[in-house]
Amino acid sequence: MKETFTVPARAEVSVHNQAIFDKLQKGLGFVPNLYAYFAKNDTALGDYLAFQNRKSTLDAKEREVVNLVTSQINGCRYCQSAHTVVGRMAGFTDGQILDIRKGTAPFDPKLDALAKFTASVVKNKGRVAVDDFFAAGYTEANLVDVVIAIGDKIISNYLHNLTELPIDFPLAVEL
Repeated sequence: MKETFTVPARAEVSVHNQAIFDKLQKGLGFVPNLYAYFAKNDTALGDYLAFQNRKSTLDAKEREVVNLVTSQINGCRYCQSAHTVVGRMAGFTDGQILDIRKGTAPFDPKLDALAKFTASVVKNKGRVAVDDFFAAGYTEANLVDVVIAIGDKIISNYLHNLTELPIDFPLAVEL
């Protein structure tokens, strides 16, 4: 029998998480289902958002490359869909987003190196060469931030893949 998971309503979460829901509602206009599910645990939503929103040496486009590549490899339709929206907000075209999800960025040599590196790291669990990544101009500080961003996406990808919560973003095109 397959378990059915539900998205908690604001009234069903702790007062602490209700305050976070209110901030999300104000900032995003809604509480994404996956964020809401984190609130089934009293501390997980706040912890995850702090982790996700930490300062990074990667800019918005670079973070979206990591998010899109990782979510594609992990088969997370929710995160593919959410990060297609965020990728557009970061300045990517729909065609560029599809390229990135395939693990390349032929429109930008540095982002291409990042996409290929991210795909290799995710597929090979970190056992990869870093030469091309560094040759593209990335640093060891960037390396740390790429791994942290991959970890962030793995958390959300796995949580959605386990729960299959309804996707509340425009559905990303399947590859």
